[in-house]
Amino acid sequence: MTPAVLSQREGTTATITLFNPEKLNALDAAMWRRLAEAFAALDTDETLRCVIVRGEGMAFAAGGDLVEMHDLRASSDGAEAYHADVERALCAIAGCRHPVVAAILGPCIGGGLEIACACDLRIAGQSAKFGAPINKLGFSMYPGELAGLLHLAGPAVVKEILLEGRLLSAAEAYEKGLLTRVVADSDLAAEVEATAERIAAGAPLVARAHKQWIARLQQGTPPGKDELRSSFAILDSADYAEGYAAFREKRSPRFTGN
Repeated sequence: MTPAVLSQREGTTATITLFNPEKLNALDAAMWRRLAEAFAALDTDETLRCVIVRGEGMAFAAGGDLVEMHDLRASSDGAEAYHADVERALCAIAGCRHPVVAAILGPCIGGGLEIACACDLRIAGQSAKFGAPINKLGFSMYPGELAGLLHLAGPAVVKEILLEGRLLSAAEAYEKGLLTRVVADSDLAAEVEATAERIAAGAPLVARAHKQWIARLQQGTPPGKDELRSSFAILDSADYAEGYAAFREKRSPRFTGN
């Protein structure tokens, strides 16, 4: 089977599937590029409400394809090009205007962990495993890829993951702030679907605004007066009028994203 990144649409939710089951969905260079392309396309789709990222079968992703990675790293230029593709994919996930939910079963290792950290929410089955034991492989995590993990988990947890090289259980990962919630493996699909439905029930303009403001407020500099004033633009939206009307009429709102 040819490794691939599959994109499927159902209603207002898109599902991205990492497909390389013979290698526990390890990503080759073409998959990283396809992942970036898929998210770039989803980002422009105004009708979407949520994106789910999952792995084929009983694995999320066991990192990068190490054999191919070794060959591509034979030169500095090759290594730089490869990791630029990885960083581009991670930035496309993190920067997607729509909420992104990672549905995690089984191994979530190395590049798989980086992908999960780029998502907005991470829901895992109880058998999932997390880590990046690359200290045993003799190379370090590329800084452009390390940034997302560090931003989410903080330096103490990242040092534990990278310096010890051990794998964390889902319960440990949750305790350390890497996960949104943990459920039984058999309940994962239903929980992720329910999460997507809750997201889709909200106003999409509001979800996008919250993502943008959370990212902005973490930049380390306070927003200026004009930036703060811009947040009120949403009050002119049809969705704001619909939300208030639904509240007054005691009914569920019907948001259109306008």
